[in-house]
Amino acid sequence: MLVFAASDKGGTGRSVTGCNILYRWALAGVDVCYLDFDFGSPTVGTIFQVDSVGRGTPSGGLHSYLTGSVASPHRVDVWTESERPGLRTRTAGTGQLVLFPGDEGGGEFPIHAQTVQRCADLLLRLEEEFDVCLVDLSAGRSYATQLALAVTARPALAAVPVRWLVFHRWTRQHILAAAGLVHGRHGLADTGEALGHDRAALLDSIRYVRTAVVDLDSAELAGLRPGQIAWLRDCNQDLQELASRNRMGRTTLLGSAPLEPLLQWREQIISDNDVWGRGIANQATIEAFDRLARAVTDAESWERL
Repeated sequence: MLVFAASDKGGTGRSVTGCNILYRWALAGVDVCYLDFDFGSPTVGTIFQVDSVGRGTPSGGLHSYLTGSVASPHRVDVWTESERPGLRTRTAGTGQLVLFPGDEGGGEFPIHAQTVQRCADLLLRLEEEFDVCLVDLSAGRSYATQLALAVTARPALAAVPVRWLVFHRWTRQHILAAAGLVHGRHGLADTGEALGHDRAALLDSIRYVRTAVVDLDSAELAGLRPGQIAWLRDCNQDLQELASRNRMGRTTLLGSAPLEPLLQWREQIISDNDVWGRGIANQATIEAFDRLARAVTDAESWERL
């Protein structure tokens, strides 16, 4: 399965949520890989705490591969190369957890037929090796997003299951931006159709992921005044109605990730030990990541209600 992670704005939690979903899959025994297609800012290595590729790899990354400079991209085994002790302790039954970083100092680049072919060849090879390949795209209407749409429109990938996750924070600004990325001019639907996708089928493969969602029933809000709680509930209702008006209601929602204080300070993998051992993260957060991981591969989650 190929999973493309997109967002219209930066700061949506796309990369850190994607990495944590991937980590939960690997813990469950699923073989997974992460491709950093954020060519202008390939920093996913920092989330996995692989310092050698914290700003991308010095040579031979995905940018180099797609532009024809190298025959195969740099590959990182997170279980053995992470500087974080908890990620270097691979237990029995876990799946592969592999990162394909971008190039340090790289950037966006125009898409040519040769680029699309090289990308298709790579994704087909990886789809055979891994159960799930997650491709982290640059924010907005980027060349990376155009490349992903062009590749998935090819007949060679017709038999490969493809999912699109559009990440957005639970705010008015982010809801409107995410809706525009999908349905707006030159958005995913328009661009995909122009590249050969069936518009309806493409839209059926897209789901939204809400991030940094405040739980109004959380004990952490107990210190707020009644008026503040009432105002937050009114805001949440307004956001629900705005999302529905913009075709982002419950039929297109894959799931949500709660506001997690730890991730506001440091974008990282949240382990079970961070919750129950060190007590620095919330149980609700890893439960949300587990639900999202299951939902991505659950056929019922992709059926319109």
